[in-house]
Amino acid sequence: MTKETKKYNKWIVILSITIPLVVAILFGVKIDAELPVFLPPIYASINALTSIVLIASFWAIKNKKVKLHENLMKTAIIFSVVFLVLYVAYHMTSNSTKFGGEGNLRIVYFIILISHIILSIAVIPFVLITYVRAITNNIELHKKIAKFTFPLWLYVAISGVVVYLMISPYY
Repeated sequence: MTKETKKYNKWIVILSITIPLVVAILFGVKIDAELPVFLPPIYASINALTSIVLIASFWAIKNKKVKLHENLMKTAIIFSVVFLVLYVAYHMTSNSTKFGGEGNLRIVYFIILISHIILSIAVIPFVLITYVRAITNNIELHKKIAKFTFPLWLYVAISGVVVYLMISPYY
């Protein structure tokens, strides 16, 4: 392991712990402010775009378009960061919406929601490790972890849209 990789690994650990903790803490902070726009459809759209970018990136690398793959992956990371900022901003300024569905639909909603939340936390170190392995040119290890990161991240992006679509009638 190179000195550069060790440095990145420290940041991966720090960010993988700090991001979920900060998000959890900020959920408890309420700001008495009205946002100029209704954010849920915006950040759901960002999740949808992230999933499209991830699929396009997968296509790019399978077709040996490495630079395109690299640019698309950077875009997916930026989209994910923007999503997170907007998501937290919404929850700091608005009360959470309760799901109003009943019966099996309610069970399906909570299964998707809970898996989405758990995997959105779990995917953070996967994305960071995968990215570091790419930028440090450790391509073989990058490919190995990307096989796990891609479906995890894609599930989180798509399930975020599904959760929004399921709860949107109750806003």
